[in-house]
Amino acid sequence: MKIAIAGATGFVGSRLVEQLQAQGHQVLILTRSPQQASKRFPQAQVVGYNPLKSGDWQESISGCDAVINLAGEPIAEKRWTPAQKRVMMESRQIGTQKIVEAISLATSKPPVLINASAIGYYGTSETAKFDETSPAGTDFLAQVCTAWETAAQAASANGTRVVVLRLGIVLGENGGALGKMLAPFNAFVGGPIGSGNQWFSWIHRDDVVKLIIAALTDTQMQGVYNATAPNPVTMTDFAHTLGTVMNRPSWLPVPNFALEALLGEGAIVVLQGQQVMPTQTLSRGFEFQYPTLKPALAEILG
Repeated sequence: MKIAIAGATGFVGSRLVEQLQAQGHQVLILTRSPQQASKRFPQAQVVGYNPLKSGDWQESISGCDAVINLAGEPIAEKRWTPAQKRVMMESRQIGTQKIVEAISLATSKPPVLINASAIGYYGTSETAKFDETSPAGTDFLAQVCTAWETAAQAASANGTRVVVLRLGIVLGENGGALGKMLAPFNAFVGGPIGSGNQWFSWIHRDDVVKLIIAALTDTQMQGVYNATAPNPVTMTDFAHTLGTVMNRPSWLPVPNFALEALLGEGAIVVLQGQQVMPTQTLSRGFEFQYPTLKPALAEILG
């Protein structure tokens, strides 16, 4: 298959490219940094693009067997100023609209679009349990996810099968949320973030990649699927398990005010959470390689 990927140099995208190329697929990378991408993935076709603007790059979509859109401004890297919130929204909503526009213009239209979203769609709760049928929340992240998914679903008007994957907190080596958590544990001052009661709906990066690849060929997959392991944990349980795997203490909590001082409103990403179940994903017969947390962390940190 010839597969176009936006967001190919990110935490999930880079592993996905490696797996697809290992399986013999041809990868076309849409990127704002073509030189960097070409150096990192010399066997891939690289097309430079501005994700917020129409352009010649859109012609490269024609003839592809699939499009995978993982692109978007990182959520928890910077304070949520009004300008940053606008960037977070536009990078997803407009960026996806431009990819859908490219599909609509293609003389040979890709039969499937796999588009990322996030479990932020559901809002936050310490008591509720969410699955793919649950309604959207009302906070900013829920609004972003709703706009993101609406933009992606528009591709179905072209006859393209649309699969939306609501990603949980992706765990893997050398980056992501786990990369930020390891330093205090390595310094023997690790512990839960915030109250510790908030839910931590996670997924191993290899399972995300496996699910994306499954969606490429399973023509019955359509609509929304939660990309979360079937066994979410509380933040306290996560910290305890991480400490056990690392053989480090896990009792020193990170106070709310420390994160709020750093991230402002963006601290909601880690101070509040949601218990998300992959009901639709399991109904498709998908088998998680890492359904429980301890073996997942042991593999990543082993």
